[in-house]
Amino acid sequence: MITLGYVKTKIALEHFVKDNRGVTAIEYAILAVAVSAIVLAVFGGSNSPLKAALSGAVSTVSANINSANG
Repeated sequence: MITLGYVKTKIALEHFVKDNRGVTAIEYAILAVAVSAIVLAVFGGSNSPLKAALSGAVSTVSANINSANG
């Protein structure tokens, strides 16, 4: 009986440890922010259309993340 409980607990824990989908999504989000910041620093001036487009894209992504969490 104790062995069966141990095996079931071990299998359940391995499932959560091996599930890296959330970590991968966060890594991609961080990478996207870094790339957009570099592009903005290189090509964007104070009133450039690129800055407005990137700002709108980041706002849209942020709103979608907030609505998914809520």
